[in-house]
Amino acid sequence: MFAVLKTGGKQYRVQAGDVLRVERIAAQAGEKVQFNEILMIGGDSPVIGTPTVEGAGVQAEVIDQIKADKVIHFVKRRRKHSSQRTKGHRQKLTLVKVTDILATGADATGVKEAIGTGSVSGFAIEAAAPAKAEKPAKAAKPAKPAKAKAEAEAPAAEAAGTKPANLLTEPRDGKPDDLKKISGVGPKLESLLNQNGVFHFDQIAAWTPEEIAYMDDQLSFKGRIERDGWIDQAKQFAAEKE
Repeated sequence: MFAVLKTGGKQYRVQAGDVLRVERIAAQAGEKVQFNEILMIGGDSPVIGTPTVEGAGVQAEVIDQIKADKVIHFVKRRRKHSSQRTKGHRQKLTLVKVTDILATGADATGVKEAIGTGSVSGFAIEAAAPAKAEKPAKAAKPAKPAKAKAEAEAPAAEAAGTKPANLLTEPRDGKPDDLKKISGVGPKLESLLNQNGVFHFDQIAAWTPEEIAYMDDQLSFKGRIERDGWIDQAKQFAAEKE
């Protein structure tokens, strides 16, 4: 019979009598340990875990605490005065000998966890670490009173002025005036004026200051109508047309 166990992030295929080097576990030489994360039991009646085999375990005896071969890491810094250095590391391991494979009835407790705090994959924890005390929840900040939407929009509505009463849905007789004759009005502005119902010089000539403010807002050119003298120009072109 053999088993596939997982411990320390690695998987091992083992059978009774095998000697393994696994990631360091908290146990002294001669102590018994049990691996509980069994992925598969092989033999005459193989069992594949989903993901582990329930009730299965691999018992082993700790032989010694050892270190792996030293790994040399060479570091070179470019453009830093060509400084160089080496770094060495020896992984801490535990040497164990597999004594028995249990297909069922494995004890879920009673084995040592890896050195350090927290659980380690493949081992049942002997005693759970004390839970951290929960921090008291912070008191919610009082919500700021929201201003009424109508109050927020009131100044904007006043600034927009009054919509002209002489706006049209289409030009008279299907013939719009050439509004590009007015200084500062190009093809784009003429198109915007048409979209807002302005097709003729006499419409512009009749605008009041409140209506000018409204059209300034619609055209996104604040003060341009008065600055370029649209009203006077429109009156002149309207008179010439008559």
